[in-house]
Amino acid sequence: MEEMVEQIELLLEQGDERQLKEYLDSLNISDVEELIDELPQHGPLFIDTLSINRSVNVFRILDFPTQERILKKLPGKKVNQIITELPPDDRTALFGEMHGDTVSKLVQHLSAADRKEALALLGYEEYSVGRLMTPDYIAVKKSWDVERVLQHIRQYGKNSETIDVIYVVGDKGVLLDDIRIREILLVDPSTKISELMDGRLIALNAADPQEDAINVFRMNNRTALPVTDADNTLLGIVTVDDILWIANEEYTEDIQKMGGQEALDEPYLDINLFKLVKKRVGWLIILFLSEMLTSTAMQYFNDEIAVVIQLTFFIPLIMSSGGNSGSQASTLIVQAMALGEVTLADWWRVMRREILSGLMLGSILGIIGFLRIVFWAEYISPIYGPHWLLIAFTIGFSLIGIVLWGSLAGSMLPIAMKRLKLDPATSSAPFVATLVDVTGLIIYFNVALIVMHSVFASAHAHH
Repeated sequence: MEEMVEQIELLLEQGDERQLKEYLDSLNISDVEELIDELPQHGPLFIDTLSINRSVNVFRILDFPTQERILKKLPGKKVNQIITELPPDDRTALFGEMHGDTVSKLVQHLSAADRKEALALLGYEEYSVGRLMTPDYIAVKKSWDVERVLQHIRQYGKNSETIDVIYVVGDKGVLLDDIRIREILLVDPSTKISELMDGRLIALNAADPQEDAINVFRMNNRTALPVTDADNTLLGIVTVDDILWIANEEYTEDIQKMGGQEALDEPYLDINLFKLVKKRVGWLIILFLSEMLTSTAMQYFNDEIAVVIQLTFFIPLIMSSGGNSGSQASTLIVQAMALGEVTLADWWRVMRREILSGLMLGSILGIIGFLRIVFWAEYISPIYGPHWLLIAFTIGFSLIGIVLWGSLAGSMLPIAMKRLKLDPATSSAPFVATLVDVTGLIIYFNVALIVMHSVFASAHAHH
């Protein structure tokens, strides 16, 4: 990369356009994309210098803020060429990100047919499969023979997004089957298409959410899938390259939401500092106000704390154990839901499993906590006072209750959020932790009240 940057900077200094073009044309498309990242101020120049075919291919893989910046600086003729040559699905993605007035300006550059197509694709919901599809595919009739299909491909295949899969359509454009190109290449040219059809068809619906398409691609080893409307008419195809982009975006967005903040729409380092604060502050305030309830809970048990001050030593421990087990559970469930392994109907099975695992995890922590206090009081220091054994039991039992409660809350919250049509990723870690912190304290002090009942009673008698 450094060599490439040096080489480019040298060519830019010399101002030799022909050599710059030769050098850029010799690079991989992904290298040019990296160069634009490294030398953003020269991005428009690089795109303008490349031959049109290659400039379109580089432009496709840039992120949206870069695309927008470059379009603003390119000469009109080049903008025209790029917008016209972009594959329809990439064009829809670009237009979908832009402001309405910019889009209407750019749409005017297109031919009437392309314009109609672009507006039709933009007519689908923002996160639907319709926005990903391209109408450039090869469709054939079932009555044709292979010879005729191959002629058709030679004539029209160049404009198709992919010729890996050929689509068989009936009257009114109804999709009958999809056939892989290898099936066609491996049989005698006189074979009829109807003989090759097996009717095992997987199609996406244009109105489906994009997340569903990711799963269909994952389960069916295909490079492209047809997209149909409610009447099973073939509208377009979605290719696997678009699905990889979407899957990556979905993943990034979920990870950010798991951290208890809104999803960022731009790369972390490009985003304006105030915007970044704004995205984080909302959740922080909500979580902060919720955490204030912990101090309310402690004030409520003020008298007990005054009698056995040693109980306060364990508050951080109690709070974090519940929060940690809750975050673990919610992260597991959010992931399982995203992969479709857990659905709303499974809530009872999830609950049963989490009750058992919560009890087991809680018991393990409880025993460790109990032994630690006993060992310390016996051999190291009298810091836990005369009632150390009771304190040890309090900690042991509290941890079982709190880890159990944390696991339950953590696993049920995402499912409840999904039921309420909210995004389960939001409910996760920080949110669960806060909820469990407050309730964990209440569990802890109530266990203390029961276990240390005699101590508190005698203290009151003294008063």
